[in-house]
Parts: sequence; structure tokens; C-alpha cells
Amino acid sequence: MSSATAPHKPDRDHERDSASWASGGTMFAGVLMMVNGILGVLEGIAGIAKDDVYERIGDYVYKFNLTTWGWIHLVLGILVAAVGWGILKGASWARASGVALAALAIVAQFLWLPYTPVWALISIAIGVFVIWALCNDRSDTVQ
Repeated sequence: MSSATAPHKPDRDHERDSASWASGGTMFAGVLMMVNGILGVLEGIAGIAKDDVYERIGDYVYKFNLTTWGWIHLVLGILVAAVGWGILKGASWARASGVALAALAIVAQFLWLPYTPVWALISIAIGVFVIWALCNDRSDTVQ
């Protein structure tokens, strides 16, 4: 005689595993946003305080005064860090705001590329991960 076993529901288990992974990615995205925001604030302060901290590599189409770039990074850094904190606290507004701010930060880092090329590329990669993690977390819809 064969013993009957309970049917396995692989789709449901896969959804739970994916939700766990994405939820962990969201927490990591929140931490990355906080760290990236704080570093953006420091980057902004350095740009505001002294215009000779950053040296532009070659000629570039998107020319701003370094003090202007400093203010852009300072304000954007404060917003990114605040939204990162909101993501860690589980605020409902934070995920959508996080995607929007991460996209804006990616554009800002692309425009900032000639001043700090390596850090700008790292920040762009962090922004892409943050967008992926926040868009893939469906932990509140999967039961």
C-alpha cells in the first residue's frame, strides 16, 4: 500500500521564499539609502565649504559651480537618508519615495561623474539595487 502524502505547493513556497528575499533586500536598501544619504550630505558639505576639494576631469557639458553641486548633494543626501530611515521603520510612503529618490540620485550621480568617477559609479550601482529591492518587495501582498 502506498501512503498518501500531502500535496506540495511549490508555487506558494516559491512566493514565500521570494518575499523573504525581497523583504531582506528592502531592509538592506533602507540601510544603503541611509548610508548613501549621509555620505551625500558630507559630499555636499565638502562642495559648499571649499570649491577646490573636487577637481573636474576634462570638459563637461553639465557644468555647475561646485557650490551649487554641494547644495544639490546636501539636500538630496538629507532626503535620501530620511527616506532610508522611513523604509527601515516600515512607513508606507517610503517605498515609492525611495524609488523616486533613488532614480533622482542616479541622475545626479551621472551628472556628477567627472568630479568623482569611481564613487559616482558606486552610487549609481547602489541606486539601481535600491530600486530593484523596493520594486520587488511584495511582502505585504503575499500571505
